[in-house]
Amino acid sequence: MSHPSASVIDHRDPPRTALARVVIAVDLPEPLCRMIEEAEPRAEVVRDHNLYRPRRGPADWAGDPEHARTPDQERAYTAMVDSADILFSLPDVEPAQLARTVRANSRLRWVQAMAAGGGAQLRAAGLDAEELARVAVTTTAGVHGSPLAEFAVFGVMAGAKSLPRLLEQQRAHVWSDRWEMRQIDEMRVLIVGLGGIGAACAEKFSALGAHVLGTTRSGNPVPHVDELVPIDQLARAAADVDALVLTLPGTAATEGLIGDEVLGAVRPGTVLVNVGRGSVVDEDALLRALEEERIGFAALDVTAVEPLPSASELWDHPRVLLSPHTAALSSREEERIVRLFIDNLRRFLDEEPLRNVVDTVEFY
Repeated sequence: MSHPSASVIDHRDPPRTALARVVIAVDLPEPLCRMIEEAEPRAEVVRDHNLYRPRRGPADWAGDPEHARTPDQERAYTAMVDSADILFSLPDVEPAQLARTVRANSRLRWVQAMAAGGGAQLRAAGLDAEELARVAVTTTAGVHGSPLAEFAVFGVMAGAKSLPRLLEQQRAHVWSDRWEMRQIDEMRVLIVGLGGIGAACAEKFSALGAHVLGTTRSGNPVPHVDELVPIDQLARAAADVDALVLTLPGTAATEGLIGDEVLGAVRPGTVLVNVGRGSVVDEDALLRALEEERIGFAALDVTAVEPLPSASELWDHPRVLLSPHTAALSSREEERIVRLFIDNLRRFLDEEPLRNVVDTVEFY
C-alpha cells in the first residue's frame, strides 16, 4: 500500500514542543494515525510507512516476516522508535526489540502492546525491575471480547448440536434415526476467567438462557454471572457443568491449569472451548479426556504451540475443531485498538491511571 509522502518524518530528536512524542512502531493505516493526531493535539504522532513490515491483512501487526529493511531503513526505523516517549506497539511486535529500545531510550515511559495477552510479550522481553518500573506496558484487553465470545458460543453450540456426527453422516450419505440434542438454555456453562473476554462470554451465554458460572479471585460480582466459583474450587465446579469456556491469559499461574485434575472431574460429554491462551490447557490431558469421552467436543482457537505441530493428534481427532488463532480477527480491530489508545493517551497526558496496565509480577 502506498502512503502520502507527508507521512514520512525526520527521525532525529525534534524540538520538544508537544507534551509527548508518540511513535507508531507498526504499519497502522494512515487514517488511524490521523485519528490519534486529531483526538489528542497535545501529542506529536510520528510514523514512516516506508519503514514498516508490509501487512498481509487486517490487524497484521507483525507484518510479513520475509520482508527485510535495507541497512539505511533499519537505522532510520531504530532511530524513530528510540526517540519515543510513547510507543504504539512493540517494535516489529518483538519482545527482544522492546528490551533493546527500553535500554536505548531513557525517555520511554509507555508502550501499547497490540495483543490482549501483551503480558506474555513483556515477560519474554526480560526487563529488570528498574526497567519494569520505568516503562508501563498496556494491553488491548477488551478489544477482542465480542468476536471471541461469539466463537465461544459457536463452539458450545457445535458441541451441543452434535456437529461432528452431523458432518460424518452427511459425508457418508447416512440418514439415521433421530437423536436428542442439548439446548443452551438448559446448560450450565463455566467461564474460566472473567476479564474482558470472559465478561463478554457471560453476557452472550446469559442472553441465550444458560446458567452461567465464572471463576473469581476477588469474589466481586460480575454482570450476567449467576454463580461465582473460587479458582481453587475449579475442579469441583467443573464436575457439575455442561461446558467449560476458557478465557485465561497465559501466565505462570495458568500454565497447564486445565489438566488431569480438572479434566478428570468433568462429567461425560462436557464441551470445552478455549479462546484464551493455549498454554492454559495440558493437551496430553485433553487428548486423554477426549478418548475417554469425558470431553465430548473441544473447540480450540489457540494451542500451546502455534502453529500447531503437524504431528499433534489434535489435528485428526474427530471431536476437535481447530481455528488457527483467527476467531478475534476483524477489520474493526484496528479502530477499536486506536480508540482504546486515544483514551489512554489522554489519561497519560492528564497524569491519570492507564487502563489495562500489565501486572509485572504475574504478567497479565
